[in-house]
Amino acid sequence: QVQLVQSGGGLVQPGGSLRLSCTASGSIVDIVTMGWYRQAPGQERASVAVLILPERTRYEASVQGRFTVSRDNDKNTVYLQMNELKPEDTAVYYCTIRASDMDYWGNGTLVTVSS
Repeated sequence: QVQLVQSGGGLVQPGGSLRLSCTASGSIVDIVTMGWYRQAPGQERASVAVLILPERTRYEASVQGRFTVSRDNDKNTVYLQMNELKPEDTAVYYCTIRASDMDYWGNGTLVTVSS
């Protein structure tokens, strides 16, 4: 059974940086996409960054140039490097992997950007 385990997140001041990690445990093959969504209070979950294997990326407009999605093949891990964080980036962040026609989700991690 595949599980996605997230780490990172927390409280950061505006302008700061954080890195989120998401590692897939169990056997996972035929990965098509790896990425991150976020859900702010009172809003729907929305895509932030997607890595379309092997190397194509797509970003939500408000994070373009500030966030970077990457992966480590050997570790089945996807990362989200977040720089120049803004209060409006505050949300619960979820990782997701699509593989073998299945969508797997992490449990979410809270990112709070506040002074």
